[in-house]
Amino acid sequence: MLKSLEWFDVIVVVAVLLFLIVASMYSSFKKKDAEEYFMASRSLRWWSVAGSIFGTNIHAQQIIGMMGVGYSIGFAQSHYEIWAIPAILVLCYIFIPIYRKRNFFTLSQFLESRFNANARLVYTVLMVAFILIQLIGGFYIGSRTLGLLFEGTGWEVSYVAGICIIATVTVVFTVFGGMESVVTADNVLTIIMIASILLMGSFTYMQPEIGGLSGLLKLDHAEANKMHLYLPSNHPKLPWSGIFTGLTILNMFYWTTNQYQVQRVLAAKTDRDAKLGSIAAGFLKLIIPFFSIAVGSAAYYIFKSRYGVDSIKPDDTFLTLLKTVVPTGYGLVGLILAGLMCAIFSAIYSMMNSVSTMMAYDIFKKYINPKASDKKTVRFGQLAVFLICIVAGVLAFSTYDPNSSDNFFLKLANQTSYIKPGLVVVFFWGVLWKQTNPIAAVLVLAGSPFIGLGCDWIFENLLIQYPFIIQTFGETFNFLYRVFSIFVIGSILLVIWSKYLNANGKAKIAEFDLGISLSGIGSTLCWFLLTQIPFIVVALLGLISPQTAATPAAIVCLLLFVWFHKRAKDKMTLFKSDIFYAGLLTSSMIWIMFYFA
Repeated sequence: MLKSLEWFDVIVVVAVLLFLIVASMYSSFKKKDAEEYFMASRSLRWWSVAGSIFGTNIHAQQIIGMMGVGYSIGFAQSHYEIWAIPAILVLCYIFIPIYRKRNFFTLSQFLESRFNANARLVYTVLMVAFILIQLIGGFYIGSRTLGLLFEGTGWEVSYVAGICIIATVTVVFTVFGGMESVVTADNVLTIIMIASILLMGSFTYMQPEIGGLSGLLKLDHAEANKMHLYLPSNHPKLPWSGIFTGLTILNMFYWTTNQYQVQRVLAAKTDRDAKLGSIAAGFLKLIIPFFSIAVGSAAYYIFKSRYGVDSIKPDDTFLTLLKTVVPTGYGLVGLILAGLMCAIFSAIYSMMNSVSTMMAYDIFKKYINPKASDKKTVRFGQLAVFLICIVAGVLAFSTYDPNSSDNFFLKLANQTSYIKPGLVVVFFWGVLWKQTNPIAAVLVLAGSPFIGLGCDWIFENLLIQYPFIIQTFGETFNFLYRVFSIFVIGSILLVIWSKYLNANGKAKIAEFDLGISLSGIGSTLCWFLLTQIPFIVVALLGLISPQTAATPAAIVCLLLFVWFHKRAKDKMTLFKSDIFYAGLLTSSMIWIMFYFA
């Protein structure tokens, strides 16, 4: 890829990467205590929170994987971005007030204060395991991408060499810079990635086979029908019923109980910065459906016309499209490649920063040296980065095939689906039900992966015999259904065990002031459903088309949030209030979900 670049494109690539390194490493020269190193002194303003969340969330796996799924399956992949908005609102109005009130460094500290030290330890183990799986995937897709970028040049990068390069850069950024360097890098990356995605999408839509987004919709309606959000409930990859069950739980995990994402709002200067930053990140995420996933669907028609059907592997869609539609010699290819190369590292060193924080506070200061100085605590966190990178690199080499043609994004989501639901069960019941027993919480946390394996066995050996099951859920147990099954079974077990243990005086329930109004949350949800259900019903009955219902449904949603603002007696004016922007974000989600039904 780089061999075919014009000299100006090469200059742009080098200049952008050097700027990123200098901007990120500037803070590494300052001497830091533990709070500065792990939490950036809790000084992040809303725009830094937004940029860091987006930079952490939209990494190489997302850019390459999302476009690949858009190419092979279609626009339904957009649910991963659009349906994240309810989880962002839950983070803003339920969890941010709880987490930030106590100045936690890690979410495991929340579990200890709510339950006990065992819950804290189990969460730490599960989160490190989850991040390790993500890191292995990041090393795989990053190394594979570097190999394609340098293919045909005098500096060809093998799969092993690519892993070593990524691990080395990760260690340098994370160990020497701390969270401030990570956040700076995330913000620079966000600007570069947005510019890259917009450029790539614009050039794709300009192709004669496509003719803009409207042209893509007309072409798609006549041919493959990829530009729809809802696929059959027995679809093997993205069933609509799995979206509103399992994906809801996955999004709740990612936005409310995931250490490396939530750490950004913990480091915000004020609650308002934390909320506005999260909402702004939600707006940025809405770029992805139209300039990455839909572009992948457009690539299907371009490749079909020029190269033949199924001529390109899904995970190679991005680079093939880049070579096909973006002109060289103007620095545009260089900018897009720089954005992709930066994205390879973005989420990786964000995850490593969170791993170092958890290892330092949840392992070292909790069990090894409770009286450790800030200097020793930071050093242990840095050592953890080295060790985790080594383990992830070895496993990436031994467990992934760099020549695979699978949808990497969906494969990674499937691998981590055994861990996430149990965390959501414990966090949500811990917040919503004061009688949640500590022992029951620990049992569900530790047992959720085994519940998932049990669900797999039941489906594959018992339920698969019934034709109704196959017609409804498909021949394989989709991971989204597994996630929801774990959540439901885990919730039932948690309630039963809590009632039994509480009745027998097992483990005292800690006094815990949630600081939120559950009745207010329930009332808000009811009002939202009451205003949207009529539009859903008339669309399902065929009285009006979903496209016709999209705009009035979105307007009603926005007006509802304006009413929420007045009822809340917010001292901020409407256009300065986070509630207004939360409404604008939610109404955007509503419009998309109706229009692309």
